[in-house]
Formats: sequence, structure tokens, C-alpha cells
Amino acid sequence: MVIKEHLTLAETAELLGKNKETLRRWDREGKLSAVREPISNYRVYRKSDVLELFADFELNINDIESNFVAPENEYKVLELFAGAGGLAIGMEQAGIKCAALNEIDKFACATLRKNRPHWNVLEGDIKNFNFSGYNDIDIVTGGFPCQAFSYAGKKLGLADARGTLFYEFARVVKEVNPPICIGENVRGLLSHDNGKTLQGMISILNEIGYDVVPVEVLKAINFKVPQKRERLILVGIRKDIDIKYYYPKPFKKVYHLKDALKKGELFDCDVPKSNGAKYPSSKKAVLDLVPQKGYWRDLPLDIQKEFMGGSFYLGGGKTGIARRIGWDEPCLTLTCSPAQKQTERCHPDETRPFTVREYARIQTFPDDWEFAGSLAQQYKQIGNAVPVNLGREIGYSIVKFLNQYYSLLKSNN
Repeated sequence: MVIKEHLTLAETAELLGKNKETLRRWDREGKLSAVREPISNYRVYRKSDVLELFADFELNINDIESNFVAPENEYKVLELFAGAGGLAIGMEQAGIKCAALNEIDKFACATLRKNRPHWNVLEGDIKNFNFSGYNDIDIVTGGFPCQAFSYAGKKLGLADARGTLFYEFARVVKEVNPPICIGENVRGLLSHDNGKTLQGMISILNEIGYDVVPVEVLKAINFKVPQKRERLILVGIRKDIDIKYYYPKPFKKVYHLKDALKKGELFDCDVPKSNGAKYPSSKKAVLDLVPQKGYWRDLPLDIQKEFMGGSFYLGGGKTGIARRIGWDEPCLTLTCSPAQKQTERCHPDETRPFTVREYARIQTFPDDWEFAGSLAQQYKQIGNAVPVNLGREIGYSIVKFLNQYYSLLKSNN
């Protein structure tokens, strides 16, 4: 039996987001040394070593001071699938004007209108809107859901994606014809349908006149967000534009939970008080036993078995279950429901989920950004959002591209 001061190879790989072969190589190189469990001779890792690396394992990032670039013109963005405004706020902070936002969820729309009454919020199904009149737009953005396509032929075209929300994204890009379009999605899109879905999207953008920049997955912790969240970014550049787009440069400094909830570099005061979800008494009794940075493996064995049920015997680390976040580490990716089973994100000191305002801080929303709807609706909006600070850094990269584009356009006229 592995004693609880140690983690298995599988648990360590899951916690760090690395594959097992990488960990074996790190062991050989001395970067993260394993020890052998005395009875089975299995490779295990000291929990203290892993958690130290877990807090900041991005070791090869060049430190930069800022991605800031001032817009040399007024740039306008049309945002699709806008949600509660995480990406839109980030773009606004980067100096980009929000021309219009489309969103189907009525609570998210209420949030957008409550905070930015002057924004043009187009509420309803994107299928019911025509955007061909938006011919002064510089950027179309959209966090479209990941849906499989129906392959009608060897090369997937726009018509083959009809009925999916990516089709609607591509349709709007075709109607508006901006210099640049940005799609964002979950990391899982890379492997969705063995990568065919992503290749289909690239093929469709190519068909409508856009070259796709090599796709990257941006880690929020590298862009002043105290959360281990990843977003796949899909950038299309109109084919008549011969200017290279560069992703924002990552920062070396990684911010932790205390940077989100306490006064410091990210926020000028402690997190405001607000409402929050509560654990059922049975779950609270279990989580009371979990230390900071701990998870279900830190529970007594009999409670582990009772709490985990059948999944106790299935193997794998499942490191997000019964997880209490530490002050000196980034938060794990927030979900849409903070008290739901198997995705616990417990406060470091108090046995409770994060409150609405704590959730918003971890996603780097400003404290004055209010969320409409019930408590559950507010958590859903925040959990689904692009972190604001990540949106801002992406915004700077777009401004840099557009500055070059319009400068070149001007010099050629």
C-alpha cells in the first residue's frame, strides 16, 4: 500500500498535467526524483516534492515586463457566444471597442447589460442574426462549443458543418470579413474525434478566406491568472494580409490563490463578502479532514472507500476530488458548480466552496462586475468565462497585429 505521504506515478502525472514517460525522464534527470515503494517496488513520489513543483512547474519561460501595446486606431470587436463578458472585458482593457455581443443565455445577457448599458447586446440564437451590415469590424471572436462534424467528402467544407455552432461562427466571419478572427475552446478540441474536428475547422476557415495560425493552448497561469486553466486559441488571418500574428508572451511569475483573494499585486483590497454555495453536512464532515493542498487520498482509508464508492477501485489519481486549495498555489480550473461531486474546490481555511466574489476573483473579474440571476446561474456564468486577464493579453496581441496591418495599409495608399 502506498502511504499517504507519497503519490503514485499516475496521480503525479495527473496533478502536473504531464504524461508518465515525461515523469520517468524527469526521474532520470533528477528534476523530480521518485522513490520505490518497499513492497511492490513501484515508482512513487514524495507528495511534498510534487506539490512544490505543482505550484510552479513552468520553468522555461522568459520573463517579460508587459505585452501592452496602445491601439493606433479605434479597433472594434464583434463577440459571439459572449457569456458573462470575461473576454469582452479583457478586450476592453486592451483598448478595443466592443461593437456588439451575441449571447443566447438570458442571464448572461442581463449581466452584460447591467454592467455595460452602452454595449449592443444581441440576445438570442445566433442562427437568427445576420451580421453582413457590420462591415467596420476589425475582429470577430467566439467561444463556440466543440461539436463533431458530418463528413460529406474528403475535404470538409462550410456546408458540411451546417447545424453546428462553429458553422455559425464561420458564417459570421464570412459575412463580416474582418482582418482577424479568434476562436477559443477547451484543450480537448485538439483530440476531439482524433483531431478531425479541429482539422475540419481549419479547412472551413481556409475555404472562406482565412489562413489559420498554428494553434496554441494558452495556460492562464502564465498570463496573470491565479488558476490552472487552459484555453485553445484558433486565430484566422484574412488571406490578403501578409502580416504574421504572434501570441502574447507568457509571464514567468505565477500568481497563487492568496493573490486572488487578498490585497496585493492583482487586487488592491481583500475579496468582498458575498453569497456562496454550501456543502451538504455529510460532505463537509469529510472535507473537514482534508488539509490545505490535500485531496481524497489524505482521508483515512475507510472514509476514502465510503466517499469514493466504486471509483475507489478504478485507479487513476482523480486529484480534483475532495480537493482543498492551498493559499500558495494557483487554484485548479473552476467548474460551473462549486459544490458538485468530484470537482470540489474547497476554501483553504474554511470548509466551504468559494463564494461568488471569490470565484470571480479567481477568474480575474473586477469587483464591480455584477452577475445576474440565481446563485447557480452566477456560478455558471463565472465558471464558463474566459479569465479577464488572459483576454486582455490576447487583446494586446490583436492590437499589435492591427497596428501593423493599418500602418502597412496606410503606407501603401
